[in-house]
Amino acid sequence: MHDLPALIASDVDGTLLDDTENITARTRAAVHAAIEAGSGFVLATGRPPRWIPPVVDALGFAPLAVCANGAVIYDPDTDRVISARTLSADSLVKLAEVVGRIIPGAGLAVERIGERAHDAATPQFVSSPGYEHAWLNPDNTEVSKEDLLSQPAIKLLIRKAGAASADMAAQLAPHIGSAAELTYSTNNGLVEVVPAGITKATGIEELIAPLGIGVEQVVAFGDMPNDLPMLLAAGHGVAMGNAHPEVLAAAAEITAPNTDDGLARVLERIFAR
Repeated sequence: MHDLPALIASDVDGTLLDDTENITARTRAAVHAAIEAGSGFVLATGRPPRWIPPVVDALGFAPLAVCANGAVIYDPDTDRVISARTLSADSLVKLAEVVGRIIPGAGLAVERIGERAHDAATPQFVSSPGYEHAWLNPDNTEVSKEDLLSQPAIKLLIRKAGAASADMAAQLAPHIGSAAELTYSTNNGLVEVVPAGITKATGIEELIAPLGIGVEQVVAFGDMPNDLPMLLAAGHGVAMGNAHPEVLAAAAEITAPNTDDGLARVLERIFAR
């Protein structure tokens, strides 16, 4: 890419954030310098909108965010969900049946969405009884399995403590086929399912189309398999040094790890002119 990128798309966990879930001063400065040079900046994450505010606070501005691996476009500046793609209740029931058959004992949870990051009317993160979390400080509401599958969701989470996410995804893929999109963003026994054909790449494309930006004008950063479609679609896809082996193999460039300002190093090189 000889011209400056029109847009920078960055994954959040393991990419923009260091391992203490902070954005370093160097990375923040590099992002701000890119914006001052005329590039746009967007977040592209598996996180739901309600987990975006701490990232916005750390950045010092509120970029648009592709959330839930592409299922939601969210504007943190106005706290508005711009668009959401959901798995129907019917799809959820079918997916749950497959999971029960292929990975007996796996816990299920769903992410639902309203018009804002926190929609008080309905619990947004609901799980089956006894669901074991893949991260600290969960904000889930436990409900019956019937309740869990009773309304559309932006994401289905399949959790099996002690399992490897890659193995779970490989077991499920042949049985789910093109009915939904399977991926994972952590290796500790968690698979994420969103509607068929939806990825971070489709989320970025939906966001940039009205701006007249082509995907070839995008530089994207990521570290896990849920970032692969975005890194492959972008004009320049950058894997963090800490990235999953599949991501390292597919990226156009490998930078330093998220603990060593890998994202900042690439931006400093591109925008140092």
